[in-house]
Amino acid sequence: MSKGMHPIISSGLLLGIIALLGTALLAGVNDLTKERIVEQEKLRVQQQLNEIAPLQSYNNDLLEDVMEIEDTDFFHHSAAIPVYRARLNGQPVSVVMIVTAPDGYNGDIRLLIGINASGTVLGVRVISHRETPGLGDPIEAEKSDWILNFAQKSLNNPDSSGWAVKRDGGEFDQFTGATISPRAVVKAVHRALLYFQVHKLAIFDAPANPEVRHD
Repeated sequence: MSKGMHPIISSGLLLGIIALLGTALLAGVNDLTKERIVEQEKLRVQQQLNEIAPLQSYNNDLLEDVMEIEDTDFFHHSAAIPVYRARLNGQPVSVVMIVTAPDGYNGDIRLLIGINASGTVLGVRVISHRETPGLGDPIEAEKSDWILNFAQKSLNNPDSSGWAVKRDGGEFDQFTGATISPRAVVKAVHRALLYFQVHKLAIFDAPANPEVRHD
């Protein structure tokens, strides 16, 4: 027998070393990929937020100046609501909330709702929904300008009776053959305004939580 290492032991050690190297390489690739995914997600969220809160209107980091609220009485949904707070030189400017309207025709409609410090809507955008194509999907800005009509609205413009679709005696148009989707969005925006009116100081004073998930 050779005085050197037994071939079986030698092969086993070599395979072990290769496995360790492979595991380390895979872990490194996963870390790099994870970081890239996180950065891409942050960029996507930042772009969405800036559709509502223009860059020139604030100078803080929205993705860092974020907190969460939970209030099923106002929002009729159990999910936590991320609230991004825009400030200019430390002074409150606006908030952008990710709110879920739970009463869409086919389920949840996720919305970005921007409200300035005086309680006026900056804008509303749909993040995701499952509404029927061709009927409910005009809530998307890419399909219709309907969602743009919320800009400059407030609790006084219109009054409380006006915060409904026209079929319900309100001010907002519904779609041909589809009332449920726009009704759900109008209700969600109105609830967000009501919540902000009552809790504005608490929202801006609450400590930031940068660990809030941006989705």
